Amino acid sequence: MFTQTAAGPGSATGAPGLPRAAAEGADPIDFAVVVDQSSSLSDKDLAREVEAAALIGQGEISERSRATVIGFGSSEKPGQSAVREVCEPTVVDAAGRNRLSDCVKELSRRDSKRMGPGTDFPAALRQAVNRLGGEDGRPATPKVVFLLTDGRLDVRDSPEYGPDAASRQAEAAKQLTEELGRAREESVQIWPLGFGQEIDRGALGDMAAGGFRGGCADLPSATPRMRVVDSSAEIDKVLQETFAAARCAQVVQGEVGKPPTDLTVTIPKIATDGSITVSKHDPKVTATYYDPRGRKVPTRGSYDGSTFEATGQNGPVEALRVKNPRPGKWRVHLEAPDGHRGREVAVRAIWQGRLRSAVTLDPASPRPGERAVVEVRMQTRRGVVIDDPDELKGVEVAARLSGSGFDAVTVPLSDDGKAPDARAGDVRFTGRLTVPSSADGDLALTAEMTAPGVTGDHRPLNARISAGTSPVAASLTVARDSVHPGGVIEGTLDVSNKDQGAHRLRLAVTDPPPGGGLRISPGTVEVAAGEERSVPLRLTLGSGVPIGEIGSRITVTDTDDEGRALDTVFVGVPVEPTPTWWDRWWGAVLAAAALALAVAVFLGVRMAALRRRRDLTGVRLELRGEGLRPDELTVRSGQSPGGAFHFVVDRSRGAAPSLARAGSGQGGAYRLRRTAAGEFLLRPRQGRERSLRAGEPAGLGDGLELVVHDRRTAGGPEDARGARGARGSRSARAGTGRRDRPADRNRAVGGDGYGERDRYGERDGYGERGRDREGAGAGSRDTARADDRERDRNGDRDRGRDRDGDRDQERRRGGWGGLRGRRRGAATRRDGDGRPEDGRDGRRGDGSRRDGRRGDEQARDDRGRDERGRGEGRGGGRRHDSGGPAGSDGQAAGSPGRFDPNF
Repeated sequence: MFTQTAAGPGSATGAPGLPRAAAEGADPIDFAVVVDQSSSLSDKDLAREVEAAALIGQGEISERSRATVIGFGSSEKPGQSAVREVCEPTVVDAAGRNRLSDCVKELSRRDSKRMGPGTDFPAALRQAVNRLGGEDGRPATPKVVFLLTDGRLDVRDSPEYGPDAASRQAEAAKQLTEELGRAREESVQIWPLGFGQEIDRGALGDMAAGGFRGGCADLPSATPRMRVVDSSAEIDKVLQETFAAARCAQVVQGEVGKPPTDLTVTIPKIATDGSITVSKHDPKVTATYYDPRGRKVPTRGSYDGSTFEATGQNGPVEALRVKNPRPGKWRVHLEAPDGHRGREVAVRAIWQGRLRSAVTLDPASPRPGERAVVEVRMQTRRGVVIDDPDELKGVEVAARLSGSGFDAVTVPLSDDGKAPDARAGDVRFTGRLTVPSSADGDLALTAEMTAPGVTGDHRPLNARISAGTSPVAASLTVARDSVHPGGVIEGTLDVSNKDQGAHRLRLAVTDPPPGGGLRISPGTVEVAAGEERSVPLRLTLGSGVPIGEIGSRITVTDTDDEGRALDTVFVGVPVEPTPTWWDRWWGAVLAAAALALAVAVFLGVRMAALRRRRDLTGVRLELRGEGLRPDELTVRSGQSPGGAFHFVVDRSRGAAPSLARAGSGQGGAYRLRRTAAGEFLLRPRQGRERSLRAGEPAGLGDGLELVVHDRRTAGGPEDARGARGARGSRSARAGTGRRDRPADRNRAVGGDGYGERDRYGERDGYGERGRDREGAGAGSRDTARADDRERDRNGDRDRGRDRDGDRDQERRRGGWGGLRGRRRGAATRRDGDGRPEDGRDGRRGDGSRRDGRRGDEQARDDRGRDERGRGEGRGGGRRHDSGGPAGSDGQAAGSPGRFDPNF
């Protein structure tokens, strides 16, 4: 059992019966690894024993420990020895661990000339006890023997034990019992570990029970016992667990994998000393270590409050020893060259928590016979308070009061919420004791704890018996606000002096945390006679204090009353990381980013709107000339980058002039662009850019004119038809052999304009406009134009050119118009039953009938529309593209017309 103590101010440092403060770091042990090298082991089994021996040598967490490695067999003929000490007692510091990594390899080299094939347990234990005990032994240091074997006692061929096999076995058993007795006298524990099917379990159990039974703590897990595994494949894992139990440490099993890979292992919060071991089997495998924050740590030196030391890189097992490790998940990155990646690597952590205690006694200076409350809190070596009860699961805490004039008193402390404990599970262990009435001087209070993997730091807390009641009373109160390293905590000292004279009080911080500690101001307070007041206090943290809840004890003593302790409080201060630049300004950064995003979106929307306003998609260009057939070219999507479209007038091969799209850098090209305000600008092949108005001709020279039709600014039939035509390609040219579909250009000559059929075979007209959709009378010109605009919005096809322009052009074309009319008239007659004229319009069949456009009476009218449509117009006509709602009887407004079969 380890005793944990804490020291206070104004104490006698040499109080009797108190242990001396131990050196910083884990408690050392002296141990010997004794390895069976008999002939019953295969080479593979022996190699695993060698790795297991290297594992506990590299994994030892105290640099003050000493290790010895011994191989054993038997002595059967001259020149042979039953034991072979491959590693003499070695201090397990960095240099010593590297020496152990090298010398342990000698175990794998068996020499039949120097060692026999038997199993001589007495000789092996004798050698180990001699190395751990005797003159070279350290009385206060635990001593442990780890015995690895696959069989049983076998000295039948060893003449030193007797003349025949039976007497030799009996004599060897007798000597084994004697060696176990000597181990008990030297306080040497025996921890046997067997593997395989030939194990003598009874003999191994006797060896564990025959040695020293006292462990590093009063725990069942710390009592020597034998372990047996089925094969040598498990020996390294079980041996490391056995080693941890023997030295009051804990083992965490990490991940297993083949290189290259990343393996992790977790180190708990209460660990103050530990080693990360890597069982890599192959020295060619390399390991790199990363702390829980993902930072690569050095293999030697200090970093972030921890000290690192890596050894064994050239052996089958390597380890990184860490003092004050950062708790959390550590990562080990493994690499290996080709040909060395076949074996699995195991990562483990062996650790121990050497905790500091913070003990308070209330009242701080009790009187004889007075009842007092003891409270103990636990801290890591970094000064971080343990506040998670799971971290100390299974811990048992007690307080032991000793001093002058009485026998020591021990009381258990608990954290169960029962009085005087304030709250269960807050990791404040509390109990009540009565000061013996015979106490007459100094008091010594120690906190004793027992837990797997946890030891104490052996520091004393001293107090004094008070004589009578002090005229001065003091009470400390400290705020529990969270602070950053280097921050300040506010507190208050309430004091009253009922004495006739003034008193000087001293305030002191005991056990300050590392990293600059904790300073209190003022350090002294003068209290006048009869005065009662509150004194504000400031506690300043050092800039390097660890993150977490750190703890210190503050004591108020009366220097005018022989240093009587008036009050003692434990201060737990939650320390948070210093805010980074991002922590301070993230709100402003996000606000600025949001504003920038909003501006970018606004500008993007404006730019997109500007591009849409300047876009020429759907604009139709018409080329006219005296005696020439008009030619058209429609700007399609993506052909007007930046709002500009380039085209040329093609006069090649003696054909009629036509329009063709050109590249932006092509010579002799015209450029048409639209401004943000919607104005058209034309730049000729030579000359300056000039303005155009939609629907009005502009001269291009050589008797040619260009008319721009824009559906955005459509104000009449010409522009309306142009807008609808934007969805198609350019019109058929002479000599191309292309024919429009029947539904695209199905027109009949009307009285004042062109009566035209829509895609259902029904007629409507431009100009005077004929009748309305239901045939209920003549529609006005305004109503016809409104219908035109509705058809524009629905995206119907080009309705053709205006009436006068068509007449002029048909007169110029002559016989060409009659031929085209006859062809389209035939198409009209083929579609005379009123069904959709092509597959694209089939979707409107039933739906049109349901919405009232195709009533029974109108359907009957459809079937005879060819006869009703025949008549003569007042001028040459041609068929127009289908469009919006149909007219009632197919006639345009004006005088009755008839169908011209020669059109």
